[in-house]
Amino acid sequence: MRIGTWNLAGRWDDRHRELLLAADCDVWLLTEVNERLAFDGYSMHLGEMQMAARRRWAAVLGRNTLKPLPDPHPASAAALMDGVTFCSTILPWRGCGSRPPWLGERHADKTAAAVDELVRKLPDERLVWGGDWNHALSGREWSGSAEGRSHILDAVDRLELQVPTARLPHRIDGL
Repeated sequence: MRIGTWNLAGRWDDRHRELLLAADCDVWLLTEVNERLAFDGYSMHLGEMQMAARRRWAAVLGRNTLKPLPDPHPASAAALMDGVTFCSTILPWRGCGSRPPWLGERHADKTAAAVDELVRKLPDERLVWGGDWNHALSGREWSGSAEGRSHILDAVDRLELQVPTARLPHRIDGL
């Protein structure tokens, strides 16, 4: 199974559609999803909470029929496909502010609150969880925090997940 993840930054046009088609993924874990997104050949589940006007925090697209699940966190979308739970999530970034869905004063507190809620609500088997975690999982930290990273890595361990992209370079050289 081929799984892709992409932060669409609220944009959607024919170029985005062509890239998704060319990647030939069975499942997409999308974040910052424009509500105009329409993608033939895939079923889609948008998370309930709007991030901004006409933009949802997250979505799951699948080639097979998706059974929408309750959002495990307001900045997430989850769906069941072929007996596997797929969850797309945005986690707090430095400078995300204190508006919902973020709880806590410091960045690390916001990350801990979001991750703890997700771990409580996600299944502990047959799970694929991805999206825009806003943290480097190795190397220097640019958009998250070291303490936030530790909360995420602890959740990965508790859920017995693997993160195949953890050591991949950022698309911007040096990040």
